[in-house]
Amino acid sequence: MNFMGKATSTPLLFQSKLVFFSLLYLFTSLFLAIYTSLSQTKCLFRSSPFDPIQAPLFSYPATYGEHKYAIPTHRTTCSSPVFFSDYWVVLKEIQNLCKNSSWSSSGLRYMQGKAETFAGNLSTQERIPYFVHYNDSTEFPCGFLKKFPISNSDRTDMENCKGVVVVSAIFNDHDKIRQPRGLGSKTLDNVCFFLFIDDVTLKGLVNHRLIPSKSKNYKIGAWRVVKVLSKGLYENPAMNGVIPKYLVHRLFPNSKFSIWIDAKLQLMVDPLLLIHSLVVSENADMAISKHPYYIHTMEEAMATARWQKWWDVDGLKRQMETYCENGLLPWSPSKLPYPSDVPDSALILRRHGLRSNLFSCLLFNELEAFNPRDQLAFAYVRDLMSPRLKLNMFEVEVFEQVVVEYRHNIKRGGGASGRKEVGLKGPKSKKTKRVGPDLYVNGSCCSKCQKYLLEMWGESES
Repeated sequence: MNFMGKATSTPLLFQSKLVFFSLLYLFTSLFLAIYTSLSQTKCLFRSSPFDPIQAPLFSYPATYGEHKYAIPTHRTTCSSPVFFSDYWVVLKEIQNLCKNSSWSSSGLRYMQGKAETFAGNLSTQERIPYFVHYNDSTEFPCGFLKKFPISNSDRTDMENCKGVVVVSAIFNDHDKIRQPRGLGSKTLDNVCFFLFIDDVTLKGLVNHRLIPSKSKNYKIGAWRVVKVLSKGLYENPAMNGVIPKYLVHRLFPNSKFSIWIDAKLQLMVDPLLLIHSLVVSENADMAISKHPYYIHTMEEAMATARWQKWWDVDGLKRQMETYCENGLLPWSPSKLPYPSDVPDSALILRRHGLRSNLFSCLLFNELEAFNPRDQLAFAYVRDLMSPRLKLNMFEVEVFEQVVVEYRHNIKRGGGASGRKEVGLKGPKSKKTKRVGPDLYVNGSCCSKCQKYLLEMWGESES
């Protein structure tokens, strides 16, 4: 075509729509392939693409090594990815829920008093009546029958957290402090991050010059650090960790939502998006990942003994027989909509209210009574409590999409990987008992868990 004596023509690329769309498809595919290959979780959109904070929250000294010993995942794709709504829509909705919420009172009146332990060391028969909550005037045992040893200024800051709180803990210097990633630009204004530490962990942080030795108010990146005096705690660091893990609604009485995250995990997704997607959108009281391998409580108990995750094998057997005697059954389709009896409890999301608070109180009491292996008491409490818990047990692929897991600190002569075990009330001198693959392989024919085992193995009593 001629215009003003000049010839013009359409570029060859645009003359063929097929070639154009083929190239567009090719470049898009290449981009997505490169993105997923570089992604630590091999999942698309694991954090908000709608206004994330780009700059790191905190720069650690090279000697601290906060990202050492990452545990690789074996899943190359997300068969069950979690999808997030627009960040600004989620922010507004969560703000409105927190502001207009009518669940400021959980319906539980907590027992007051003085005891040698936080839960009062109640017997099984003393704990069982509290599983059914039918009278709002009943005083309920829920920890802090012994004072939690933190400063008044920390306690005030915790009470002033009135929306969403993210909580973690490091005791006995077992882990590194890991900063959350993928936070929206308004998240730090609407979400509190609290990290509980003991004297041993504090000493390590001071040695790495992450906090000044003479300061009283500690903050490292997003985390507000709360020092807990070791003198008033359990002897066992793992048991100390379950205090903020399961009494979070008592430590933060004005918070409406909470996320517990083990210190071995790094949060990769904005907490507002997680709460909205896994709790609010599912109308759940609590959200937690299914265990990657087990569905029956007894499987987890056997693994705990086999891999020496708890020193007292006889105590594990007594615990399981107590639960079997009081109604614990193996998982079956009759338990639906609960898809499993065993969670991965490293990440717990809660809507604070009657049911989730009741569950947390009951579970904490069981942990003090037996041991801090919370997966063993999980189904027992969930199945026997009333009112029933609205629980979202999401797939393992979702867990791996929203967090990255790291190994505990490697220490000599105890610590995270040492063989020295400490009990709830004092150190244990006897060695770990070695057992076979099953707790009950040589057990009595009249074991209180005989019916459980036969049902779990698909057999019938003759």
